[in-house]
Order: sequence, then structure tokens, then C-alpha cells
Amino acid sequence: MRSTPGHGEILSYYDFGRTTVQVCAADPRFSYCAYVPESYDEAGDRRYRLLVVVHGTMRDNAACRDAFIDLAEAQQLIVLAPLFPAGITAPRELSSYKRLRGPGDTGPAYDLILLQMIREMQALYRIDAERFALFGFSGGGHFAHRFLYAHPERLAAVSIGAPGIVTLLDDQADWPAGVRDVDAIFGRPIDLAAMRRVAVQMVVGAEDTATWEIAITRDNPWWQPAFESHGATRIERLVALKASFESCGIPVTHDLVPETAHRQEPLLPVVKRFLSERFAQGERDAGS
Repeated sequence: MRSTPGHGEILSYYDFGRTTVQVCAADPRFSYCAYVPESYDEAGDRRYRLLVVVHGTMRDNAACRDAFIDLAEAQQLIVLAPLFPAGITAPRELSSYKRLRGPGDTGPAYDLILLQMIREMQALYRIDAERFALFGFSGGGHFAHRFLYAHPERLAAVSIGAPGIVTLLDDQADWPAGVRDVDAIFGRPIDLAAMRRVAVQMVVGAEDTATWEIAITRDNPWWQPAFESHGATRIERLVALKASFESCGIPVTHDLVPETAHRQEPLLPVVKRFLSERFAQGERDAGS
């Protein structure tokens, strides 16, 4: 067992590299694992950037973490992979985490759970997490772009991978189709100026055209008339999200990956390139 100077916590073998799974102290229904670079020196003073990787509906958060180990080592950053289990708000319910919160929700505020996990990591490691990077694919892509709406000041970069359902910057539709009632849900309005300071990527496979899982019919609890104008496929919906952002002056890097259906792995090279460029720009800005 080893102590971390300045943190007062005890770290063990299981707190380095691929870490073990820890419950969130604020709410033990949730947990997380991380990757800490092999170079992490408890006695050092280097501060590490943070990348949060949010799983999709399968909840394979450890695999999501492992997919970014090479980037973590190359860029010297810590990867945090939260787990939002199914069945939290109702038996076998799968999707409540994807919208963060909703009108009348009595369930968890998933955005705040993530921020609590980050605080717990900051108590253990030297992490510069006031502004961090966020990636999510599929259900994680849902979470990622909605977290950007709720907490833009906390993000340096966000990569939004192939969400099935999108929330547009539409002040004529309610959450999660639009943002008309965001103030009531999150206690604050959309901060477009803060969103413009975040590097945004939207990425999807060029063959991601299946609609069986993402069709929003009238018997779907998420259904609103506004969804009918968002498009039918993930490709079309991401184009609508991009147009919504750009209409508000928010630049978007849009990547359509050839010969790829709804799979995360083929998207990762362009995601890692985008994040690496953002990290390099952050270092240049810090040094200027």
C-alpha cells in the first residue's frame, strides 16, 4: 500500500493501470473504473488531463475504457469510465441515463452522478478536471451531447458518436427533443457562449442506417411531434444535430466513417485524432 502526497488517501496495486471497479460513494448504485498511465508517479507534481468515456446500452464500460488505453499513454491522461446500470428507474429499464434527467423525473440526476465520480477521482489522483474531454458512442452519444447542454463550462472537448435520438437546440420543443424547458430541468438556461468554447466532434458510420432500435413511435414514452423532423437514421439525426449547432454559431467537426455500420471500434481512429488535436491545442493555449 502507498500513500499519495497531498491527497491523504491510500493507493494500492489496483489503483494503477486498469483500475478495479469502485462504487460511487455518493450513490452506490453506480460505479466506475479508470485507466491511470503507467508513468503516474505518486511523488510527482504532474497534473493529468481527464477523458470520460460513457458506455452504450450494453453497459460495457470496462471495454470502453480499454479502447482508450493507447490514447491515455500517448497523451498522458486518465480515463474514467462510469457505469450506469440498467433497471435504475424501473425493472429492466435501459435508457434513463441517456437523457440525464427529464421533466418530472424522480430518478437520479445522472450528470451530477458523473461529476461526483470525477470529484472522487480528484481526491485520489492529480487530475486537472475543471474542463475535461468526453466521448460516448450510441447510448453514450446520447449522454455526451446532453451533458454538453447541461455543463458546457466543464468540457474542453466532446465527441458525440452515433446517438440514436438527438436533442436539438430547439426552443420550441421540450426535453429531450428540444431545450425549451431546460431551465426548469437543470436550473439554468442553455449557455451558448460556453458551448462555443468546446471543441465538438460528431461521428457516425456511413452505413449506420438501421432504424429498428431508434424509431420513435407514438407509444414510445419519449415521443414528441418534434422528433418527426429529426430524420429516421442515426446519420440523418446527426446531420440535424450538426445543423442545429451551427445555426447557433457552434463549430462542429463532422466525420462520416466509410464502410461502417453501428459499431464503435471503426470510429475510434478519427475520435482519437480529434481528441489528440484538441489536447495539443490545449497545451499550446496554456503555453501562450
